[in-house]
Amino acid sequence: MPHSKRSNYNDRNFQLLLFRRSSEPDDLVTGLPTFLQPLSREALVRFLKKALIPARYRPRLRRWLRPNDPESNVHWCRVVMNRDIERFIRSLDCSHIDALEISGAGSQGRYNFRSYRTVQYPDYDVCREPLRREQFDLIIAEQVFEHVLRPDRAAANVYDMLRSGGVFVISTPFLLKVHGAPLDLCRWTEHGMRQLLETAGFTVINTASWGNRECLSADMTPGLDWTLYDPLRHSLINEPQFPIVVWAFAEKRKSE
Repeated sequence: MPHSKRSNYNDRNFQLLLFRRSSEPDDLVTGLPTFLQPLSREALVRFLKKALIPARYRPRLRRWLRPNDPESNVHWCRVVMNRDIERFIRSLDCSHIDALEISGAGSQGRYNFRSYRTVQYPDYDVCREPLRREQFDLIIAEQVFEHVLRPDRAAANVYDMLRSGGVFVISTPFLLKVHGAPLDLCRWTEHGMRQLLETAGFTVINTASWGNRECLSADMTPGLDWTLYDPLRHSLINEPQFPIVVWAFAEKRKSE
């Protein structure tokens, strides 16, 4: 008579009981492969990594084992946001896009843009004026607008620098500790971000946010360090009431 699922389950519990009660080292060594056989190789590696490697060394080990992994050295609070922004930009026709990145260079070499330029403060102040005689199909400002003195003027200048139908990608913190570079001035919820962009003339394509209390607590330490993402330890579950980062995609009207 074939064994039922319940019978297999009971047999498994019985094997586990025998394995735990075995007092001879040889029995332990002999029984270990049989006991671990139902586990997948990946699950076994994850189990051993958690059991044998202290938590503070795991991100460093992951970066060493997977040097080309784009998430091997990323802040926990940015993982979901980075994925969504990358997915959105890759959905565009990058080979026909002239891109500008404000106060950052994270997109340099990452996408197949027709052209790419980056500008840095204080050489260029986005609050003061648009770049003269230049227009772009895509402008990116990641974790920048919380530092500018007049975000309303900055948004309007970004709008002016975009071609008709051009796209603005913006991300900012919300529940994040103060980090002056040189100043930390503003925070927006998703609704606040929508208001900022629509006031500047944009049509908002989408807004999003991410955060959870576990990540928020991990980052509430003195200094300007943030927790590096470890997929074995860190949850990416979103708790909408605790947004750590906020981002949006917006478009300049095609008629302009």
